[in-house]
Amino acid sequence: MTKRASNGSTAHRTGADRAAPTVAAYVRRQWGDARTALRCGDLELTHHQVAAGAAARAALLAELLPRGAEPHLGVLLDNTPEFPLWLSAAALAGAAVAGINPTRRGPELARDILHTACGVLITGRAHLPLLDGLDLPGVRVLVTGTEAYEQLLAPYEGAVPGESTVGPVGPRSRLLLYFTSGSTGAPKAAICTQGRLAAAGESLAAHFALGRDDVHYICMPMFHGNAVIANWAPALTSGATVALRDRFSASGFLDDVRAYGVTYFTYVGRAIQYLLATPERPDDREHALRTGFGTEAGAADADRFAERFGVRLVEGYGSSEGGAAIQRTPGTPPGAIGRAAPGGDLAVVDPETGRVCAPARFDGAGRLLNGAEAIGELVNRAPNPFEGYWRNPQAEAERRRGGWYWTGDLFFRDADGFLYFAARTDDRLRVDSENLAAAMIENILARWEPVRGVAVYAVPDPVTGDQVMAALALPDPAAFDPAAFTAFLASQPDLGTKMAPRFVRVMAGLPVTATNKVARAGLRREGFWSGGPVWWRPPGTTTYHPLPPAMCVPPGTE
Repeated sequence: MTKRASNGSTAHRTGADRAAPTVAAYVRRQWGDARTALRCGDLELTHHQVAAGAAARAALLAELLPRGAEPHLGVLLDNTPEFPLWLSAAALAGAAVAGINPTRRGPELARDILHTACGVLITGRAHLPLLDGLDLPGVRVLVTGTEAYEQLLAPYEGAVPGESTVGPVGPRSRLLLYFTSGSTGAPKAAICTQGRLAAAGESLAAHFALGRDDVHYICMPMFHGNAVIANWAPALTSGATVALRDRFSASGFLDDVRAYGVTYFTYVGRAIQYLLATPERPDDREHALRTGFGTEAGAADADRFAERFGVRLVEGYGSSEGGAAIQRTPGTPPGAIGRAAPGGDLAVVDPETGRVCAPARFDGAGRLLNGAEAIGELVNRAPNPFEGYWRNPQAEAERRRGGWYWTGDLFFRDADGFLYFAARTDDRLRVDSENLAAAMIENILARWEPVRGVAVYAVPDPVTGDQVMAALALPDPAAFDPAAFTAFLASQPDLGTKMAPRFVRVMAGLPVTATNKVARAGLRREGFWSGGPVWWRPPGTTTYHPLPPAMCVPPGTE
């Protein structure tokens, strides 16, 4: 139920806050701070202005949300200053933000908004066409950057942080409902409380020695957990400056880094490959950037990035839901992510039997010798911060089955306890009775000099199991040289006998999701029936040939 309570303009954390931090306490701490907090293009806001803007929006929210309704608002925006302002407002008001993915369309988009019980939806002119024709009963739509929006905010511009609330404000208060992507079914809305987000920010700030003088570059979409948890939260808790880019741009990355004096950024998916594909410049190392933190760059690309830009990339792992985390520590071997974060009890188990998998064994060249025995699903057997899914008890039970947290990701573990990412569970391939992980094959194929992106996935074997298919992004797909590719494969010491792709699809660029992850689900559906250039290696041969037209017809469509 909507309520108003006066907490004054407290700028420092109380004793309770120190014991259990909240995002709201960190927003209140900004009050009176004249340092720069937010930059986006020519706009620059101080910490005090951010806190004041958040307080005004919290007061407006208290008036707009229906009484007795869930204290939820949806944010359907690119990375504009309004996004972090509404995150801060929600924290002050005891509300939760559902990040709405602007790549969703029609009924799927409406489902996301209604499923998360959003009484208010914040959007901009650019995304208004997405809402045309959608039935959104009970949802009040506010369009930023309009005269009507400014008129709504105007009466609340004198509000102070903590003055207006719509729900409890504490460590256990819901703050985020962010959708996790999946290959099947509707996306699940993971819950993140103020306490978990604040603790994550504190932990990352300490781990990377981030402080008040740092500048965090947020170019990954803020409707996704990576940008908020791994970038915005540590900036907030450390008192750093946030520099916003409306959406990721490989060509604009280095110019932004210089213009804003960026020192830290996060990435997901293929962002690093896109940056490496930009033309090299003599001033590639002339910047203040020192650290990039993310996932899925791959060891080879991380090395290339460090060599070209002089920036260390740290590959980390943390499930979006908070159920498991791996930290990189001194002595982590090449290719490994690290060991379990403090408090975790991580194991690699066979998902069918629950038995712990055998330790990984490697040959002198670093090739995994026992993938079928060593690769399994990563689970956390210790109590963990997973806070559930919004109104999805079936998915929640699947994550928590047997009292463990099941990550849905495949790993293997060496004899010293270091963990190596293998693939998502739906990226497992079974070829001739041997289990393979797509990510391992991708890392090998990414070494081929002409390639600018790789995706490996399974296509059906005519008899049983799977065959390996690879999509290769090349600057000129017509210039694919099958002989050169065959020679490259033969020269890779860690390419197992079952790993070489049976089918190769050549493309100008890989399809990606809104978070720059490869859209493998679509590639799997198209298989070798995509209609584009596909090469294959007939059984018993090592040479690739154009796929015969008769094989390019999906079953049942002849």
